[in-house]
Amino acid sequence: MTAEGFLEGRRLQLARGVLLQCIMGGYPPARFYGSDDGDLALVADPAQIHRLPWSDEPRAMAICDADELSGESSSLSTRGQLKAVIARYAAHGLAPVVATELEFFVFAPNTDPTQPFRPPVGLDGRREDGQSAFSVSSNNGLRPFFSEVYKCMAALGLPRDTFMHEMGVSQFEINLLHGDPLLLADQTFLFKHLLKEVALKHGLNVVCMAKPLAHTPGSSMHIHQSIVEIGSGKNVFTDSNGEPTSMFRHFIGGQQAGLADFTALFAPNVNSYQRLCHPYASPNNACWSHDNRAAGLRIPASSPVARRVENRLPGADANPYLAIAASLAAGLHGIEQELEPSAAIQGEFAVPDNLALPCTLHAALERLKRSQLARELFGSEFIEGYIASKTMELTSFFDEITPWERRVLAAQA
Repeated sequence: MTAEGFLEGRRLQLARGVLLQCIMGGYPPARFYGSDDGDLALVADPAQIHRLPWSDEPRAMAICDADELSGESSSLSTRGQLKAVIARYAAHGLAPVVATELEFFVFAPNTDPTQPFRPPVGLDGRREDGQSAFSVSSNNGLRPFFSEVYKCMAALGLPRDTFMHEMGVSQFEINLLHGDPLLLADQTFLFKHLLKEVALKHGLNVVCMAKPLAHTPGSSMHIHQSIVEIGSGKNVFTDSNGEPTSMFRHFIGGQQAGLADFTALFAPNVNSYQRLCHPYASPNNACWSHDNRAAGLRIPASSPVARRVENRLPGADANPYLAIAASLAAGLHGIEQELEPSAAIQGEFAVPDNLALPCTLHAALERLKRSQLARELFGSEFIEGYIASKTMELTSFFDEITPWERRVLAAQA
């Protein structure tokens, strides 16, 4: 839209079906978004209108809500779903607080998708070989890129906590500061967009796939969650003696009750399960533990006032609005129903059958399809439309034969 049109308040409308567009560009049948495929109104959030600092010509981006023309939020909008979850907390006098940790890879351009990704050539003329994890000099070869990333983050008002080289080859992680869930979802979305755009300017390729390289750790989007009282700001997970509260237990119980049903919302792509099938630091379970990275729900070591629950299931490929909404909705369900969690686990452990999660996209969609809890929390229209779109993507994947199949199976009698 032109700046003049935006400033005049011209309404921008969008077909409902676009909210269910699959990643290949197609759409499920119209019955999933209304047979008329009528319009939605895109309503800009005044707090999320940003001049894009990486653009050579003046450009701006406005994050919008997708509202029905009658005024209410569209049930197909993931941002609207998150706002609804926050409102349900507010009805209890509570406000969730979240922070996201996003991992990503920086690669050289990859013009042939049949070839593996490669690290870029750094300022030293060499490609990283995987020995730079957590090193203080690990991003020196990419310093011009990261310098512009930092400047663009500051220009967009994106506060950052820590930035580090992760375990993978040319893999990095950023921790965003904790705050309001909607704000953090917006910031996570903006940061991913920023990364892609700045990388293109520097001749690089930022990849937020869950598992872009074989034999290498995948990329997560861990979600740290706590709840405070509206008004006092007191963390309701900790009592006056600094001990865990019943609400803390119930929140974990709700997470455990919802994680398997919501796996397809946290791990939305075929590739997501490549990360989860190698479970070190990428747990595919609903166990919980104090500071054990093998558990899907980890309680980080912290002071009582900062007591929180880390959901380690979502990958970097997850929609931040939907992943945060699903995680918080599960926790609130546990609080409302006073669900008790299983016993905490420590050290090496075997995952009980009742706390195992789906390990393929097909299994996760089948679990979501059977979930009454998902329909209660997100509405049947959203769940059915989401499943329809993801089923199209899964079908498209199965329409291709992989190099592994040709290499290994072609010689079989």
